[in-house]
Amino acid sequence: MRICLLASGSKGNSLLVESGQTRLLIDAGLSARELRKRLDLVGVDAASLNALLITHEHTDHVRGLGPLVRQLDLPVYLQTDLARKLPDVGKPECVHEFADGEEFTVNDLTVRPFSITHDSLAPVGFTLSGEQGKVGVATDLGIATRLVKECLQDCRVLVLETNHDEVMLREGPYPWSLKQRVRSNHGHLSNSAGGSLLQDLLWQGLDTVFLGHLSETNNCPKLALDAISQVLDKQNVCAPEVLVGRQNMPTMWAA
Repeated sequence: MRICLLASGSKGNSLLVESGQTRLLIDAGLSARELRKRLDLVGVDAASLNALLITHEHTDHVRGLGPLVRQLDLPVYLQTDLARKLPDVGKPECVHEFADGEEFTVNDLTVRPFSITHDSLAPVGFTLSGEQGKVGVATDLGIATRLVKECLQDCRVLVLETNHDEVMLREGPYPWSLKQRVRSNHGHLSNSAGGSLLQDLLWQGLDTVFLGHLSETNNCPKLALDAISQVLDKQNVCAPEVLVGRQNMPTMWAA
């Protein structure tokens, strides 16, 4: 299994998941050219991808969607309401629609989309399960609902949001309306909220935790890591590796 955050942050997001016979992307928030460059950096030919999954329609998650699908004839999986709204899906014949909670398979991976709270149309997180274990992805969510926690149980690898430090956001340069949006139930998880979610997901099989979507204005890697360390240091159930996703270069884990 190999997991790589090709990019993570407000300027663009994309995640590579390789497991068994399957190689796919979750989100395409960089240009198609930059996505292919990042894939090259980690030794992956873009033409070898099996599918692209999209979490929601914000530009930092779909910027390269249309061009990448057109260039590669790449199957793209979209929530039904989202599929009918996006202006550029690349090639309509490449689109596969799914409903919230409706499992589907991509080669030897079982994908389960689940609803999350964010200020977008029908946003989802994903779990991907196969012989090498389960991967859970939940970023761009304002709160960790009971459904989110249930879906993310027993993951070998987690990609969780630690978007902002609450003090930095409160005292930072954002206008008040934007601060309220980020802090809302349809915004983004803070470092402490991400830590609280992780606390509910600890189990002996957890190998790795990626921290994603860090704000360049309202957070820093040290603060995010400190919040997660406070959770991990108080337990003896597992000792996962913790990796911070970066905006400008890939962050990779392999086992």
